Amino acid sequence: MIPKIPLADWVDTFVDFLTDKLEPFFDLISEGIGNFVDFLVFILTSIPPILLILIFAGIALWLTRWTNALFTGVGLWLIYNLDYWEATLDTLALVLTAVVISIIIGIPIGIWMSQSDRARNIILPVLDFMQTMPAFVYLIPAILFFGIGMVPGIIASVIFAMPPTIRLTNLGIRQVPEDLIEAANAFGSSTKQRLLKVQLPLATPTIMAGINQSVMLSLSMVVISSLVGAPGLGADVYRAVSQVKVGIGFEAGLAIVILAIVLDRLSQNIGKQKQN
Repeated sequence: MIPKIPLADWVDTFVDFLTDKLEPFFDLISEGIGNFVDFLVFILTSIPPILLILIFAGIALWLTRWTNALFTGVGLWLIYNLDYWEATLDTLALVLTAVVISIIIGIPIGIWMSQSDRARNIILPVLDFMQTMPAFVYLIPAILFFGIGMVPGIIASVIFAMPPTIRLTNLGIRQVPEDLIEAANAFGSSTKQRLLKVQLPLATPTIMAGINQSVMLSLSMVVISSLVGAPGLGADVYRAVSQVKVGIGFEAGLAIVILAIVLDRLSQNIGKQKQN
C-alpha cells in the first residue's frame, strides 16, 4: 500500500518557516493596513450620516439614473434608521481597502499577462486555484500570519477577490482590435505609448467589470471574515446566527444587501458617461 503523502505536515512546516522568518514583514503589512482602515473609518464617521447619505445619493445620480440615486438614499437611510450605520461604515472601509489593494496588485499583473504569453500560462492556473479554493481556507494562514481581527479578513478578501481584476485586465487588453495596434505601431509608438494611449483606454470597460466583480467578492468575504474578529455587518450576522436571533439576522442581512446593491451600481458605472 502506498503510504500517505504528508502534505499537511509540509504545509505546516512551510507556514511555520514563513511565520518565523518574515514576522517583521507581516507586522509591517498589518500595521499599514490597520492604519489605512482606521483612516477610512475616521473620515467616514467624521461626516454626519445624513450628509454622507446625500453624498452617496449625489454620486449615484451623477454616475447612474435617478432611480438608483433614490434607492441609494432610501436604502442608506434605512440602514441608519435600523441602527446599523457604524457597522456599515466598518464594512465599507474593509471592502474599499481590499479593493484598493486588489487594484494596486491586480492591474499590473493583468497588464503583464497581456504582454507575455508565458506569464499568462503561468499565472492562469494560480488564478484558477485562488478562485476554486473555499473562501474559509484563506482565513487559516491569514490568522497565523496576522493574528485575529480585521487585517486577516482583508488579506483573505484580497486573495479571494483579486482574480477577476487580473483576468479581465488581461482580457480587455488582448481584445483591443489588431488593426488599432498596427496603426499605433505604424505611427512609431513605443510599447509604453501603445499601452497607455491605445490599449488601456479601450480596455477600461472590461477592466472596470473586473473591478466590479472584485468589489462584490470583497464584500462577501469581509462578511465571512467576522469569524476571525473582523468588525462590521458580518459580526452582527454571526452574532445573530450564534444566538438564533432571526430578526436581528434579517436586519443585518438586509443592510448587507443594500450596501451590495449600492456598491454594485456605483462600481458598474464609474468611468461611463451618465445615461438618462
